[in-house]
Amino acid sequence: MPLTDDITALLKRRAICYLATTMPDGSPQLTLTWADTDGEHVLINTVVGHQKTRNVERDPRVSVALSDPSDPTRYTQIRGSVVETTTEGAAEHIEELSQRYTGGPYAWWGGRDQQRIILKIAPRKAAVSG
Repeated sequence: MPLTDDITALLKRRAICYLATTMPDGSPQLTLTWADTDGEHVLINTVVGHQKTRNVERDPRVSVALSDPSDPTRYTQIRGSVVETTTEGAAEHIEELSQRYTGGPYAWWGGRDQQRIILKIAPRKAAVSG
């Protein structure tokens, strides 16, 4: 499913994002994160070895909820699958996201020895509420 222009624009703003993955026991795991897009995929930048990364390695199905920064009661839900992961360019990407979301450089919580990874999510279904 292609991303609509409205969803693409939302992903390029400071939209608060919640990423839902599935734990090994089948229970949901939810993470507040920053989001981006390459125009075709939803992009989530995270750390190799974090729970959400381990979860999508085992089960790539995810759900993303984005809150519109201009109207937090309006949100977009996207369901899909992680179709690719890459560490290439991920450190630079988190710096770009930090500039967008905080207006400054990334704080590197946990230290610069973290290996960043980008999760590429292919959307399967999307819905807007509010």
